[in-house]
Amino acid sequence: MSQTKCNFCGSDRFEIRRTEYLYTHKGNYLLVPNTPVEVCLNCGMVYYDVSVLKKIKERFFAIHNKTEKPDRYIEMPSKAFS
Repeated sequence: MSQTKCNFCGSDRFEIRRTEYLYTHKGNYLLVPNTPVEVCLNCGMVYYDVSVLKKIKERFFAIHNKTEKPDRYIEMPSKAFS
């Protein structure tokens, strides 16, 4: 990754962390735990490496097209506002 300067605040101080990433496409979701990110230590802006995002997208469509199975399914509650 190695972001050199934050696009939001201009800081050059970053930390590599892990987070959950939620990929969504046409009402379908893939929750990816333990996703590597760089976080600006000044403002908290989060940066994902393009190769990581590409792998997440590929995995989503493999699962969606049933050529790969997810690790597990989780139920997501929904509530519409009226």
